[in-house]
Amino acid sequence: MSSLSLLADHVWLDGRFAASTALQVDSGKLHAVPVADAQGERIGRFVVPGMPNLHSHAFQRAMAGLAERRSLDASSTVSANDSFWTWREVMYAFAGCIGPADLQAIAAQLYVEMLKAGYTQVCEFHYLHHQPDGRPYADPAAMSLALIEAARDAGIGLTLLPTLYMSGGFDGRALSERQRRFGHEVDAFLRLVDGLRALESPLLRVGIALHSLRAVPPTALDELLASGLAGNCPIHIHIAEQIGEVQDCLAIRKARPVEWLLDHAPVDARWCLVHATHLTADETRRLAASGAIAGLCPTTEANLGDGLFPLRDFLDATGVIGIGSDSHISVSPVEELRWLEYGQRLVTRHRNVSASAATPSTGECLFAHALVGGAQASGMPIGRLDAARADLLVLEDAAPLLAGRDAAHAIDTWLFAGNANLVRDVMVAGRWQVRGGHHHDEERIAARYRTVVERLVRRF
Repeated sequence: MSSLSLLADHVWLDGRFAASTALQVDSGKLHAVPVADAQGERIGRFVVPGMPNLHSHAFQRAMAGLAERRSLDASSTVSANDSFWTWREVMYAFAGCIGPADLQAIAAQLYVEMLKAGYTQVCEFHYLHHQPDGRPYADPAAMSLALIEAARDAGIGLTLLPTLYMSGGFDGRALSERQRRFGHEVDAFLRLVDGLRALESPLLRVGIALHSLRAVPPTALDELLASGLAGNCPIHIHIAEQIGEVQDCLAIRKARPVEWLLDHAPVDARWCLVHATHLTADETRRLAASGAIAGLCPTTEANLGDGLFPLRDFLDATGVIGIGSDSHISVSPVEELRWLEYGQRLVTRHRNVSASAATPSTGECLFAHALVGGAQASGMPIGRLDAARADLLVLEDAAPLLAGRDAAHAIDTWLFAGNANLVRDVMVAGRWQVRGGHHHDEERIAARYRTVVERLVRRF
């Protein structure tokens, strides 16, 4: 791979814009150098790191918008009590239609959309393992390999998180018919992860995920963590997303979900607790002290009616956060960060809740936190523009929204001044994947996606 020298008026370094800095791209890595010593291509006014997306269920992109009608209750009457649990039934029905080729087409389209929006790494929380009846494919890794190929098609970095899913509730009940394709015994799951690890590269990391405490019995959790495969890799888990989950955990395990996990597992910086919406003050402090990431997905959490994470208290306790697009009813880091802040404003009736004395800009504070937490959750050397993988975004110089904006207001304007996509160019590992707002293979990938989804929706 050839070297590149890139010049910009303002480059994001150490949590803020720096002038008189250039970027040297060599063998897929970035190095910041003084402008006085640099020559090269001027690429724009504002250059920032690519954003990691720490939580994705790729197949759900194809069903976005199909669960926005009230469901029917047992008497076939329109229900007034739709919730996460009724949405989940729609999701299960859609998931039951998808095979490996379908998943590859859907994920590739999603990953192109992510790149164009400014995400350059995605953590794929992958539990759609088997055939719809629960039988493994001839290659048990077929669905995982479909995601890896989709990421290669698009040119995005991938942290693949094969997910252990064993039971249908805290009481240990068997998986339902619709959940059978998610299921693994621990030994089979470990074989899957071990085989996928052989494929790792500068653009692919393989971690592990536990679907949730209700889906992984305590003995299985202990066995998995003792296996060695959970050593120095990302470990993700859905937790405390819904009040019903908290109540069930209290009833059966006599503790709240985050409380129980912190008491029974070596939670540390490897871990990403996705959602963690319903926390007590003590859980908030303990989670922050553990060094684990709170994986926040504000647009999905709003769409599903989950609730609001205690953001200010968690940040005050020096907690680590990152953002994910989860069910992909939105594929935009701007919208995730904006609604992370707006949710806090609505509940506190104050403005600029995320900002701090050290970082008075709300946009810069959120952006910096999400870069750090997303990189940590992905297990990859990303999220910064010095001595890291060469992932970067160039904002659109000519955008009217950026007219008259200096470095002190660029990030705030990008995040809070409208819905126009201000990402012009996107580089991943030293290769331009998006130039002038267009992905180099978007037409072919979109055409394949349309064919697949039109067929799936007819079956659904």
